[in-house]
Amino acid sequence: MPHVLQHNGYLVSDDPAWIDGNAVHAFLASSYWAQGIPRETVERSLKNSLCFGAYTGAREQVGLARVISDYATFAWLADVYVLEAHRGHGLSKALMRAVVSHPRLQGLRRFQLCTRDAHGLYTQFGFTPPAEPATHMEKRDPEIYKRLER
Repeated sequence: MPHVLQHNGYLVSDDPAWIDGNAVHAFLASSYWAQGIPRETVERSLKNSLCFGAYTGAREQVGLARVISDYATFAWLADVYVLEAHRGHGLSKALMRAVVSHPRLQGLRRFQLCTRDAHGLYTQFGFTPPAEPATHMEKRDPEIYKRLER
């Protein structure tokens, strides 16, 4: 059963049938964190994640938050955005409320994310810098989308 919240005339839902892959790709392909991402990569990421869309009353998608998880111990929050024309209405907070209250995301030992500029939003929902940053490692390939066929 979909998890749906109402907020100031907008809807936030985890119903995968509502996700507009074209809208998500259009935003992500020009974002600082996924610039140039191929459409097929976006489709795979949406299919294999728990996605929360933010929608107007007419169900036009205007935002997203995507969670990758085993639903038992760990989750990663990614691709959180609200279109500029719809910012200032509390939609990013509504997306985050939907994420942190979702029944499948309760009791996790670790919930992580990366952000360049939205620390203030995430701290409101309990996120902090890593307690032990020296224990975290990553394997990055920031040029991957430039090498993939389009």
